[in-house]
Amino acid sequence: MQTLNDWLAHCERLHPTTIELGLDRVRTVAERMQLRFDCPVITVAGTNGKGSTCAMLEAILLQSGYRTGVYTSPHLVHFEERCRIGGEIAGAADFVAHFASVESARGDISLTYFEFSTLAILSLMAQSGLDVAILEVGLGGRLDAVNIIDTSCAVITSIDLDHMEFLGNDRESIGFEKAGIMRAGKPVVVSDPMPPQSVLDHAKTIGADLWRFGEDFNFSGDKQQWGWAGRGRRYSGLGYPGLRGANQLVNASGVLAALTALREQLPVTAQAVRTGLSMVELPGRFQIVPGQPTLVLDVAHNPHAVAALAANLDAMGFYPTTHAVFGAMADKDLLPMLARIGPLIDRWYFTDMPTPRAATAQHLQTQWQAQNSRKDASATVHADPQQALAAAIVAADPADRIVVFGSFYTVGGVLEGGIPRLTAKHMGT
Repeated sequence: MQTLNDWLAHCERLHPTTIELGLDRVRTVAERMQLRFDCPVITVAGTNGKGSTCAMLEAILLQSGYRTGVYTSPHLVHFEERCRIGGEIAGAADFVAHFASVESARGDISLTYFEFSTLAILSLMAQSGLDVAILEVGLGGRLDAVNIIDTSCAVITSIDLDHMEFLGNDRESIGFEKAGIMRAGKPVVVSDPMPPQSVLDHAKTIGADLWRFGEDFNFSGDKQQWGWAGRGRRYSGLGYPGLRGANQLVNASGVLAALTALREQLPVTAQAVRTGLSMVELPGRFQIVPGQPTLVLDVAHNPHAVAALAANLDAMGFYPTTHAVFGAMADKDLLPMLARIGPLIDRWYFTDMPTPRAATAQHLQTQWQAQNSRKDASATVHADPQQALAAAIVAADPADRIVVFGSFYTVGGVLEGGIPRLTAKHMGT
């Protein structure tokens, strides 16, 4: 196996299931690899806001002169997006030796695609001379492969209902799983304004240093600027983060709490905070693509994230018609998602996706019809996200809005082919 693609194909063949929670197998292989980090580690768990939180941490720490390593998942288009070193996406060739290391260390231990690739990326990061590592949890926390690494500071973002077949049927159960990334005596920043009691209880039980939104840190602001105050530190006159959406101030507040908690190990300047927050970018998080019609990309794929997307769309102002390209996994709680955003969408373009875990476009349309109360709304089905977007662009007027949302496969499928922007209608020919 000579290339990254060879190794990824190998990983896909290894294990009978996509997800198998538990740390014993991964930990054994990591110990054989002598995998460890010689720098502070920030681990980020939560239902929504993890990627944004990691991106803001990275941006501020880069502005402070630190060599950062970031692991996030899943990717939108290319696997390499999952690892950034010094702010740059790692090259495909950089991964190969580390996949080989995992293979030689695992022996007869079976690893899932996620476990195998996580170990390879952690190995790459551990050998990259980092000043700080930022690790995003893939699923849950307690039993996620990322949790084999002890954190210097845990961050728990918003907690809501998702992946319930693995994590439990209510916020308390899910919160307990997320809380598993905490470590005794280490700071844990909880940026969810209304965290499950299970999160607070676990912090107390193990003796973690709890930083709670609304008690240990908070933010305030107006339309021009915002400010943050936490234990022993205050920032005022901050510009809004480069990432759009009302929920990003909650995420940014958690980021500043984490950096304040780590200020002895990783001091940052106020200027680095200002510049980092203003420059942060993250594709697919309420990303507005310039041009006509207006194009919005968002990987909102659970009820909580879709509610935030709907609020952000509402705040954009009036558009004659809003078109929506939507694809989702079969295990998602579809009805509340469709009901919440339905009043804003005039034309739906449901899409199939290239994974057996996906709901079919026809199933999505059936679910939409089951709860749709708008007689003036319409829906069509399409074979893939690019075809769905192309149909939306043909139908849309320049003053309209197109929203592409749902699974990473939906947004990634649109980004993969480059975004077609103008048809003859929009060019006035």
